[in-house]
Amino acid sequence: MVGLAKGCLRDLRRRDFVAGAALIDGHWVSNDQTDIVADPATGEEIALVARCGAADMTLAIAAAERSFGEWRELLPERRGAILKAWASLMLAHSEELAILVTSEQGKPLAEARHEIAYGAGFLQWFSAEAERTYGETIPSHKAGSLLQVRMQPVGVAAAITPWNFPVAMVTRKAGAALAAGCPIIVKPAPETPLSALALARLAEEAGIPRGVFQVLVGDPIELSVPLLRDARVRALSFTGSTEVGRLLLEGCAHTVKKVSLELGGHAPFIVFEDVDLDKAVSGAMAAKFATSGQDCLAANRIYVQRSIHSAFVEAFAARIAKLKVGHGLEAATDIGPMTKRTVADKCRAHIDDAAAKGARVVVSERDQSLGQNFVLPTLLSGVTDEMRIVREETFGPVAAVLPFDSEEEVLARANASEMGLAAYVYTDGLRRALRVSEKIEFGMVGVNTASFTGPPIPFGGWKQSGLGREGSRHGIQEYMELKYVCFGDLAA
Repeated sequence: MVGLAKGCLRDLRRRDFVAGAALIDGHWVSNDQTDIVADPATGEEIALVARCGAADMTLAIAAAERSFGEWRELLPERRGAILKAWASLMLAHSEELAILVTSEQGKPLAEARHEIAYGAGFLQWFSAEAERTYGETIPSHKAGSLLQVRMQPVGVAAAITPWNFPVAMVTRKAGAALAAGCPIIVKPAPETPLSALALARLAEEAGIPRGVFQVLVGDPIELSVPLLRDARVRALSFTGSTEVGRLLLEGCAHTVKKVSLELGGHAPFIVFEDVDLDKAVSGAMAAKFATSGQDCLAANRIYVQRSIHSAFVEAFAARIAKLKVGHGLEAATDIGPMTKRTVADKCRAHIDDAAAKGARVVVSERDQSLGQNFVLPTLLSGVTDEMRIVREETFGPVAAVLPFDSEEEVLARANASEMGLAAYVYTDGLRRALRVSEKIEFGMVGVNTASFTGPPIPFGGWKQSGLGREGSRHGIQEYMELKYVCFGDLAA
């Protein structure tokens, strides 16, 4: 049987949030095979969750297929009302959900609270978009004919969600699918399953029918195989690494599913000499250290024009030195643990590689008293394009600063990546802002801001950072098919 929460989750009012059972076809399923959920800051076991297998996933697919007809036939207004109710329940239980996120993911509690509000925002947004999946009438090129285009739900959808935003990535995908009229099966990351299971409890209370929203936890490969091979699953949405995204895309080719992928980031952050230095440093702090650097939008390559490079590094280092590292539930914490040991090890490998190749470690303390999952905020100066941190996404609190001389040069260096998710540009020159935002090869660009995401915007990248968009009116289209209908012989 699944176990109850321990440690920091013991006092949660909603004990069912940590019961650890999977939701399959309206039933909460427990079994003797379980997986441990651990606090990444301490390594302490906080819960056990039921481990589902391929047979469980096949049952979930069948349940979703059975529920599709009834769910799609609900009036969009009714589907929207259910999504609104789900969002309201999330906000009503926001503190407990935030504690859950921090306990299993590690991010500071203030950021977890923000994620709950952010995640609920997608349900609210798509609750309205359910009524706006407009078609069109085409002026006919055939005498006596009427031409229509309709938007219809694609069918059963699946979502494979990451561990860095264990609430928001579920609601961003599920909100769009459910609004479109599609049932959805969610497979959360094994590191952070409790958040998705808690959302499933609230979804059930909001009135989502059995089989329409299901959550299964288990081995990623074992659970993914049925999703990829079963032709009843018509759409797949994934957020995670580019390497895994490629494999999923290949697997979906066998049944030609609709696929949306939000993959690696490796964002450039470009600071021109005409910008206010304090504004640029504040932007870099926000773009680099949110979610302890474990964010696909995190600034990974900070390019600073040479004339202000030294001043920027000095001011940046002073701000980084003030960041407090600790358990995410401690009130003053700015930087929590890395959720996975492999992420922490990669951060340390990038620091060592850069130092060995001549970079200057401006801020770093190798204090391991906090545990192996912690990486103290580190600034690397004198970084060159040959270093690993410039060629690979770090996904942690390690900031690499590189000097540049000209606009043409920095654009070429920023674009010299297979990734193209997000980029940041800081300049007070309007013409330059327009030129650079036009020429930089990324799906999202923040000009003089590190905050640009949210339900109304089309989130997604170019090149090997993914396919499709999430959020906005474009997000719901990932779960819909376009149907053209020609009515002929209408002449009286």
